Amino acid sequence: MSVLDNWEQWKHFLGDKLEHGQHEGMDQKTVSEVAYQVGEYLSEEVTPKNEQEKVLADLWHVATEEEQHAIANMMVKLVQQR
Repeated sequence: MSVLDNWEQWKHFLGDKLEHGQHEGMDQKTVSEVAYQVGEYLSEEVTPKNEQEKVLADLWHVATEEEQHAIANMMVKLVQQR
């Protein structure tokens, strides 16, 4: 089972990676840019595996670049609250 198959596992996985990056000294601006790059990669290369990912993919595809950055920042906030 891939972490992409289950929303809670996916959030936990992202949260762990975020925590590791921050522990290694990544500042908030870098975290934000990496989150945007991950979102861009996922939208281009990965087929959504669950309903939540499908909604995010749909939103990402209709969003402007500024809105995509906002989506990425909201995902960062979401996984920080776990």
